[in-house]
Amino acid sequence: SDLTLCHLLLTTINYYIFNLIVLFIRSSYRKCIREHLSPKLLLVFDFIQAISILILYIIYTHYPKLVSERSVHCDVQWLSQLIHSLLVSKKLLWSDQHARGVKYIQMYQSLNMSLMIFIFGFHRCRNITYPLNLPQVSVVFIFVNEALSVILRSIHSAVNRTPSHLLKEIILVDDNSNNSELKEKLQDFVSETNSQHPGFIKMVRHAKQEGLIRSRVSGWRAATAPVVALFDAHVEFNAGWAEPILQRIKEDRTRIISPSFDNIKYDTFEIEEYPLSAQGFDWELWCRYLNPPKLWWHKGNKTAPIQSPALIGCFVVDRLYFEEIGLLDEGMEVYGGENVELGIRVWQCGGSVEVLPCSRTAHIERAHKPYTEDLTSHVRRNALRVAEVWMDEFKSHVYMAWNIPLEDSGIDIGNISERKALRKRLQCKTFRWYLVNIYPEMRMYSDTIAYGVLKNSLKKDLCLDQGPDNDNVPILYLCHGMTPQNVYYTSTQHLHIGLLSPTMDDDDNKCLVDVNSRPCLIECSYAAAKRMKLHWLFTQGGSIQNKKSKRCLELVASSDNEFGYQLALQKCTGQKWFITNITLFRYGK
Repeated sequence: SDLTLCHLLLTTINYYIFNLIVLFIRSSYRKCIREHLSPKLLLVFDFIQAISILILYIIYTHYPKLVSERSVHCDVQWLSQLIHSLLVSKKLLWSDQHARGVKYIQMYQSLNMSLMIFIFGFHRCRNITYPLNLPQVSVVFIFVNEALSVILRSIHSAVNRTPSHLLKEIILVDDNSNNSELKEKLQDFVSETNSQHPGFIKMVRHAKQEGLIRSRVSGWRAATAPVVALFDAHVEFNAGWAEPILQRIKEDRTRIISPSFDNIKYDTFEIEEYPLSAQGFDWELWCRYLNPPKLWWHKGNKTAPIQSPALIGCFVVDRLYFEEIGLLDEGMEVYGGENVELGIRVWQCGGSVEVLPCSRTAHIERAHKPYTEDLTSHVRRNALRVAEVWMDEFKSHVYMAWNIPLEDSGIDIGNISERKALRKRLQCKTFRWYLVNIYPEMRMYSDTIAYGVLKNSLKKDLCLDQGPDNDNVPILYLCHGMTPQNVYYTSTQHLHIGLLSPTMDDDDNKCLVDVNSRPCLIECSYAAAKRMKLHWLFTQGGSIQNKKSKRCLELVASSDNEFGYQLALQKCTGQKWFITNITLFRYGK
C-alpha cells in the first residue's frame, strides 16, 4: 500500500540520517578536526554536535530497529550508552579545589567519555564469550573533594557497563571531604537508589582524612562480594570491562588484575587512547607504564593477558585472597608506593599481576592532587618502607635514587615489624628472584660505590649539575640536591650524572666523558662502544682524574659565569672533590 511504501521510505531516509549523524558525532571528537577550528567555530561545532545527539535520540525512540549489530557505524549498546549519557548528564561541573576556580564543562563535552571509551579496543575483543557463572564483584570508589557529577558518572558507568547479575554492590568511600555537595546531595542520591534497590550503594565516611591507601582498605572491609574492584571515583568503564577480569580471577584467585587504562583530560574531557602496556616503576618507586614483555608480543594475540611487574593504582582482586596476602600497607601515608609494594609482594609471595587488554577503563589524570600539591615526601617515605621490607640488598637502589644516605637517613618510616613478619609467614621469594624473573627490564646498579651531590672545596655552595638536557655539557650550579645534580660513581670508574635510568627500554645513563679536553655528558653505552675517555679515578677528598687523558676535572675562575667559576679539564692542581654518600662496604676496600 501507499502507507507501507511511505513508511518504508521514511525508515530508509531516517536510517541514512541516523548513520550520518553517528559518523559526524564520532568524527567531531577527533583532535585533527577540532584543532583547526577557531574558538567561535568550535562553539558552533559543539552546539551542532549536541543538537545531533538529541536528533539521534528522537530517531532511536521512534525507529529503534534502525540500529543493528550489522551497522558498521554503531550498535545498540553504543547508542544506549550515548542516550543514557544525554539523560543523566544535564551538566558536568568539574570542580578542582586546587586550581583556584571552578570549571564548567558543557554536557556535550562530558559525553566524550561514553562515546570514545566504547570505541577503544572493542573490535579486538567483542567476539570473545565468557561464562555466565562468574563471581560477583563489589565496586569501590574512593574520593576526597571530587566533583559530584564526576562521582555520579563513575557510578552510572559501573551500573550500565557491568552485567546486573555480576555487580553486587557499589561502595563509596569519602575520605573526609569538605565539599558540601558531597554531603547532602550525594546522600540523597544514595538514599533514592537504595529505596529502589535496597543496600545496593554503601556509604563509608571517614571522621578524619586517612589518605588513599587506607581508604581503599576501608572500601575492601565494607565489601561482601567474592571479588572487589578498587577504583578512584573519576573513572569510566568500557562495555565488557568486568567479564574478562572475573574470568581470570575465577581461574586463579591469586591473580590481581588491572584493566588497560585510557586517559580523560581533566580540562576538556577529551579521551586519549593509551597503547597497551604493562605497569612498573622506577627506582624512586614512582609507577609508570611499560612496553608489554617480549613474550606477550611473540604470542601474536593482542587480547592475551599482559604479565605486569606492578600496578598503576586501581585493581581488582579476590576479596579473601587480598586479606591473605596482606591487603595494602596501612603504615604508609596518604598515597604513592602502595601499588608498587603490592605488585612486588604478590609476585614474591606466589601470586601474579596482569593487565587485560579486553578490559578497558578511562581515568581522569588531574593536574593537581587532592591531598597535597607535592606528594614527594609521602612517596619517599613509603618507598623506603618498601625497600626495607621487600628489596633485600637492592634497597640501596631506592636510597640512591632518592639521594638519601643508607644509614641515619633522618626519615621516620614507622614500624615495619608486622610487614616483615608477613613476608616471613608467607615464605616469599627474594627481590633478586623478582628482578630476574618478573622485571628483567630493570637496570641494576650494584656496582655503585658513591652517590649524591658532588662539590669542590673551592666553592662548597656549587654542585656538579647536568645542565640543560639538550646541551650535554655539565655545569656548576647552586646546590639543590634534586635529580639534575645526582652523581653516581661506580666500581667501573664511571661517573653518571642526572637521572638514574630505570629500565633497558629507557635512555641510557649519561656518563662524564673527556671530549677534546672538554667535559661532556654522553650515553654510557655509546661512549663505551666508541672507546671514549669515560673512566675516572676518584677518591673522597681527592681529585677527579681521567684515567686515559690524565686531565682533571677542576674549577677555574670565570668572570663570564654568574657564580664566578666554570668547569674545565686541565692539568691536575690538586683540587679536592667530595661526594655526599659513600657505600662503605664497597668503597676503598
